[in-house]
Amino acid sequence: MEKKIPFAPAMMLIDASYLNRVGSDMAKHFAPIVNRELPKADLATLLECLALDAGLTLGENEVQVIFIYQPKEAQMNFCTPSDLDKELHEVAFKSQLGEFSVYSFQTSDMATREDLYLESLMLLGESKEAKRLILVPDEDDYGTQVDLRINDIKDKECVTVFGMNPPAHEISYQFELLGFSILQSLGIRADEL
Repeated sequence: MEKKIPFAPAMMLIDASYLNRVGSDMAKHFAPIVNRELPKADLATLLECLALDAGLTLGENEVQVIFIYQPKEAQMNFCTPSDLDKELHEVAFKSQLGEFSVYSFQTSDMATREDLYLESLMLLGESKEAKRLILVPDEDDYGTQVDLRINDIKDKECVTVFGMNPPAHEISYQFELLGFSILQSLGIRADEL
């Protein structure tokens, strides 16, 4: 990360490339199923759904969202706002859950997306301020590394990992399906499925 940002009690660490890939695939897949053109997902709704699924309750919570992305993937095509560089860095919004502060960091020539994500996870794991971790890693590319790093994290109220494939082994954290939050943010109702 380029500069020091004090961490909030609730921290979201999101691999934007993975989220964009899953969100785009789901939008393409579910449009014919619900028999209508889907709008772009509302990113604020998606972040709120992730927070709720991770156990956050309504109130004056401080939630900090960190997106990790590669320079060539600065757009998340399935949602709005979507520009990680121009629209989703050093911005915030308030909801019934509290205030969400959003930051986006791109990889450099010397670090991969995986390196930056795992390094950020390590910093969050060591942080005394961050009590609740909400993670959206690229489970296909480096999910096993995230599992190993989470085992080293101590003294957190809760660690929640979102993905599309539930772990096949015993885990030391809470796992939630990412797809449910994406469907909600795309405006797909349960009665349509």
